[in-house]
Amino acid sequence: MSNVFISHRGADTALAEKLSSEIRAAGHTVWLDAWEISIGDQIVERMNEGLTGSTYLILCYSASGLAPWLNIEWASTLARQLNGEGVKILPVRLSGSESPAILAGTKYADLMNNWSQGVADLLQAIK
Repeated sequence: MSNVFISHRGADTALAEKLSSEIRAAGHTVWLDAWEISIGDQIVERMNEGLTGSTYLILCYSASGLAPWLNIEWASTLARQLNGEGVKILPVRLSGSESPAILAGTKYADLMNNWSQGVADLLQAIK
């Protein structure tokens, strides 16, 4: 099964946790900040461990927009993907928003219009 890093805004934590639980239930290892960063942990160090060990980064974008941490997570993963490091970005639309311009041509899982179908499509993409 795969190692999956969930990249999301704080405003979308509840939906990110729901999605993470469904991916974990399908047998994948999920890195979600709310689950992996504890009081006293070095945040950047823990995030780096999660990103380094991931084979997929699920970029959750929504009407909340993008944020500095979110941008760092997906941009660094895109650089690794383009360098052939065996990691792939899987965009997920949680609510009304556009993906980052550089990912505009990448098919995304649409959880806004049909959660169940979007999750099924996402799980099919995770090998």
